[in-house]
Amino acid sequence: MHSRPAPSCPETDVLVVGEALIDIIDTAAGAVEFPGGSGLNVAFGLGRLGISTAFLTALGNDHRSARIQQHVAGAGVSVVPGAVNLPRTSTATACLDSNGSAEYDFDIHWELPPLSPPVLAKVLHTGSLATFLEPGAKQVRILLESFSGLITYDPNIRPTLLPDHAAALRTFEETAALATVVKLSSEDARWLYPRWSPAAVGNHLLGLGPELAVMTDGVSGSYLWSNTADVHVPARAVVVKDTVGAGDSYMSALIAGLIEDPQGDFDAARLTRLGTAASGAAAVTVGRHGANPPTRAELTESLELMLTFRKNSND
Repeated sequence: MHSRPAPSCPETDVLVVGEALIDIIDTAAGAVEFPGGSGLNVAFGLGRLGISTAFLTALGNDHRSARIQQHVAGAGVSVVPGAVNLPRTSTATACLDSNGSAEYDFDIHWELPPLSPPVLAKVLHTGSLATFLEPGAKQVRILLESFSGLITYDPNIRPTLLPDHAAALRTFEETAALATVVKLSSEDARWLYPRWSPAAVGNHLLGLGPELAVMTDGVSGSYLWSNTADVHVPARAVVVKDTVGAGDSYMSALIAGLIEDPQGDFDAARLTRLGTAASGAAAVTVGRHGANPPTRAELTESLELMLTFRKNSND
């Protein structure tokens, strides 16, 4: 009797582990629905940039799940088998203020399917609700502890789901200690470390163990710190439609940069390259409605505009 060969492990550049849900946004014409969730947005953004990406998530057996799967497939992203394992697909109802910033009301359950066979990847990215909500958060932590490649982490703090600041801070720092790269928004930093300066936050994050710490700060640009350099990358001037998905677009482009420029130390030149590309991606996203990250061609165009902006500013 012949034994069956063991299934081969799928290979990809990036494995994104995170929530996928439907964003419900109230508009003057009524509520509209879009696929969303930080994990989904990062995976979709990577796919649009031409990065081979697998997405480990949890979905319900319903029409919203089908829409999410169709959405990520449109960017060439593969959903890891077994994702449909929930009673219903999660939702987040967004309310936009006059500046286009969003506040969310969540209906979410987070529990991962088994990862069998395992996915071989150069980078594992996770963050947001995936690292805080049980029972899935424990499963994510096991994946992080067993992963031997580069780990990127964006907590994407949702205070309404994290009433216990001390516990959330502990979870964040324990997860950050496993990561190579950690990104915060300025809002995340203010919630986690009230009254700390950006530099104090960046230095503290490096002390936890990551090689690169990043903070995005809207129109003020972004800050990148390593053990050998720190840089500030200005944001490109753009008319903001809304900020939905901007941080996730930044994260996608940052990961893409790590994949495409994998060698060398995190010196000032490399930090500037990474931050400039990521800022360019965020600029495209805030210039149009919804979590709509750039394609590779759109990112190239955005970077050309950023270079023109800087040249004119220096003249």
